[in-house]
Amino acid sequence: MAIDTIPIAGGGRPHPVVGLGLWALGRWTPPDEARTKATIARAYERGVRWFDTAEVYGGGRSERLLGEVLHRAVGGGADAYVVSKVSWEHLRPAQVRASLIGTLERLARRSVDLYLVHAPDTRVPLSETIPALETLWKEGKVGAIGVSNFSADELEEAGRHLSGGRIAVNQVRYNLFDREEAEPVLEVCRRNGILVEAYTPLARGLLAGRYLDGRRVPADVQRFARRLFDPDRRATLVARARAIRELARTARVPMASIALHWLREQGVAPVFGAGRPEQVDENLAAWAVRPPARVLAEADAIARGDRA
Repeated sequence: MAIDTIPIAGGGRPHPVVGLGLWALGRWTPPDEARTKATIARAYERGVRWFDTAEVYGGGRSERLLGEVLHRAVGGGADAYVVSKVSWEHLRPAQVRASLIGTLERLARRSVDLYLVHAPDTRVPLSETIPALETLWKEGKVGAIGVSNFSADELEEAGRHLSGGRIAVNQVRYNLFDREEAEPVLEVCRRNGILVEAYTPLARGLLAGRYLDGRRVPADVQRFARRLFDPDRRATLVARARAIRELARTARVPMASIALHWLREQGVAPVFGAGRPEQVDENLAAWAVRPPARVLAEADAIARGDRA
């Protein structure tokens, strides 16, 4: 499956418009690691080239497994677009460099295509972190630099600490139901040519039809998605998700295709999760179907509560 790319600020390689995030592949028993490798391999075989990981995912295990799978791919996976992140605990300049060295060793790569600050730390000034990141870019160890979970003010400040590079990406939580963090930064990103990457594009499965018919929400999902599954909000969101599912049925498109292409309509690149190879196939099948604009607009209205 061919996946389009878009140019990004800073002169890095063109960025795929959809990719696989490895956060959900976070259990580390031997059977789980085997399933993780199979999932990554299936994604690569199906044409996915953007792989999003981080040093904190499994304490480096995610990067190691990704590196192992790509090493076995045709051409050593040289065409993969690899994104990793420096932890919010490692934002002093020496720590940023050490973190990247560890990431590259685990990935068995000379560079990554995009390196992000995973989240800001108010105890470490951006005036320290951003120049350290830019230095790695100037040395060719990263193709482009970016951030994750940054507010509009933090984005503006980050840009002021660059001497020649550009912030290429801000990766934030964003989907039809969860907009509080993303919408305030969209205008800043558009004005500065910053691509927004959206994690949790399917709202932990709600926007793919999961948990709509009585299936129990696992404790770990509830813990990491409290805003979606909070008792005071959950009933409302489930009702709206059911309405979007009915809209998808009427339009004869996969429910997830509405969620993914609504994000693309906003100029955003979604990075989906998958815990097993079949979920990769499901998400790519959804991506392959582009719903009509009127369907995306109706889904937006339903998600906002403007439709019964």
